[in-house]
Amino acid sequence: MSKRELIELAREMRKNPTPSEEVFWQAVRSRRLNGVKFRRQQVIEQFIVDFFVPSHRLIIEIDGGVHRGREEHDSLREQFLMDCGLRVLRFRSGDLELRLDHVLDTVRTILLEIEGEQTL
Repeated sequence: MSKRELIELAREMRKNPTPSEEVFWQAVRSRRLNGVKFRRQQVIEQFIVDFFVPSHRLIIEIDGGVHRGREEHDSLREQFLMDCGLRVLRFRSGDLELRLDHVLDTVRTILLEIEGEQTL
């Protein structure tokens, strides 16, 4: 898939988020979490990631039903992104819907850890 096609697909995905993605987006948009800018459905290399925090080089992936049976593919994709110097956090869609506060606390903790590493 060409870069242009990926960008178009990402735009469509932003228009039609999954319920879990929408819940997370409403919690983090407009710098609502730690004053950090989140992007959704961001193209990185040949992939579209669910959420990306450029300042922290952090990717947040929300795994719903579409990921069942794709664990090996997701693992290879995650390794590629990590090899690019990015950190990847994964959450199950059910966790977003049932335990949003816990998910946000986890993301907040990781953001603070990364900020601490950046000051070294």
